Amino acid sequence: MLAKTILGVIIMMFVMVQAGNAGGKEDIQKYFNDTASKVKATDDPVQKREILNKSFSTMSKALDRVESSGLISEEDRAGIKHFRTTLQEKQDELTGINGYERVPDAQLNAFSNYIVQSMEQAAQTITISLVAALLIVIVLILLL
Repeated sequence: MLAKTILGVIIMMFVMVQAGNAGGKEDIQKYFNDTASKVKATDDPVQKREILNKSFSTMSKALDRVESSGLISEEDRAGIKHFRTTLQEKQDELTGINGYERVPDAQLNAFSNYIVQSMEQAAQTITISLVAALLIVIVLILLL
């Protein structure tokens, strides 16, 4: 009987960690979805670029703070570094630096959708624990 109880508790903990991990990543994806919605809500290309740049900068600051907090594992640090690299590539593409061609004004709405898809894929392929994902979300909230 005790073995069944222990096994049940272990399974429950595993399920709860997985659900929490998805929740943290979903919040990060929601952040980029909200950014895309703001981009589409304005007609001015200068404002669209500012919205996207601010979003990239805020996320980058959040990643820096979480990484320097000392509360995450080395595996999480590696995941955050990879995520930050992906984020920086998108920002470089927006501004047309480091070998990227600048996104034309007429394509900024499509680019914002591309960012959402790209960050969703990055969040799925990059291993970030529940603690790191939740810390990123908390820091994002504080920065906004």
